[in-house]
Amino acid sequence: MKIVIVPDSYKGSLSAFDVGTTIKEGLASSMKGVEFEIIPMADGGEGTLDTLISTTNGQLKFVEVTGVMGEAITTCYGILGDNKTVVIEIAKIVGIPMLSKTQRNPMLTTTVGIGEVMLHVMAQGFRHFIIGLGGSATNDGGLGLLSALGVTFLDHRGERVESKASSLKEIYEVDFSTLDPRLKECEIKIASDVENPLCGEHGATVVYGAQKGATKQQVKVLDTALSKYASLIELHLHDSFQNKPGAGAAGGLGFAFLALEGQMFSGAKTCIDATGLREKIKDADLVITGEGQSDYQTLYGKVPIQIAKLAKEYQVDIILISGALGEDYEKLYEFFNSCFSIAPGPITLELAMKHTKPHLFEKARNIGKLLNLGFIK
Repeated sequence: MKIVIVPDSYKGSLSAFDVGTTIKEGLASSMKGVEFEIIPMADGGEGTLDTLISTTNGQLKFVEVTGVMGEAITTCYGILGDNKTVVIEIAKIVGIPMLSKTQRNPMLTTTVGIGEVMLHVMAQGFRHFIIGLGGSATNDGGLGLLSALGVTFLDHRGERVESKASSLKEIYEVDFSTLDPRLKECEIKIASDVENPLCGEHGATVVYGAQKGATKQQVKVLDTALSKYASLIELHLHDSFQNKPGAGAAGGLGFAFLALEGQMFSGAKTCIDATGLREKIKDADLVITGEGQSDYQTLYGKVPIQIAKLAKEYQVDIILISGALGEDYEKLYEFFNSCFSIAPGPITLELAMKHTKPHLFEKARNIGKLLNLGFIK
């Protein structure tokens, strides 16, 4: 029997790799003669880099760049096993967990470091990028990124503006002719499952600004400034990007990468393709996936539903093991043979997250016993 384990992370508790390993250990404690394969999965956000590096036998590299508040940091990027594709997970450079709640202020944050990583790898000859968008503490529309890559932003006095969101409203002139010419040789795949436009009631600032520390007044100021900034870029490039799905991802980084001729792809599907998951599922007897909480929102393209659709395509049975099962989770039975929560009983969220690993192990162990009896298939 071959079981392929393809989990997302249990955010705040276990990485996707740790989830997969724990499920394997639990199953193996009650099953014999089973071949296991663990393929950690992600959707473009947290864990994307680890997923793509571990499943393609890639390499993790380290570099010093500008951090989210303008400080020097050491961050990492990955080179896939093909030795030509670079993976940049923006949460590793400007991620919201890098700041405490009291430090969060999107007016002061910058995306310069992402551009610096790109400059670093282009200098080494790389021209193929996968950019994992998600989990950013920034809301500068990619101003810092584009500035680092050579785009000129001037105020009404003809002076360069600072590369942070508070400077967006000062921009008077945009010039892409100074962009690093090597970018014309690059292929940029934007891995994200966020479909928000850049501005407006469904845009980056209104929807996600508060969690990044923006006050109600700052939300209004930033949304207006981003609209003006985006319009200046579009006028200069004779193209339109701000209303495209995903332009609002990661505080408007989606917009900036679209302006760099990047192509938007589903984060989960990008990871599926890069890891060769299709071939690995084809000859599996069972697939197991999971996430922190599964509910009706899982149906909207999250990792487990992408895996379930793939398993269904190849007529392979699939089980869902998640930290919790939430509102309308019953709708998931259309895609999964069985759905499990790892909670052993009534428990607080704090305790559940503290004991995620042993609870997951025990649930997998019991599922293994049922599999031995043929009760689950």
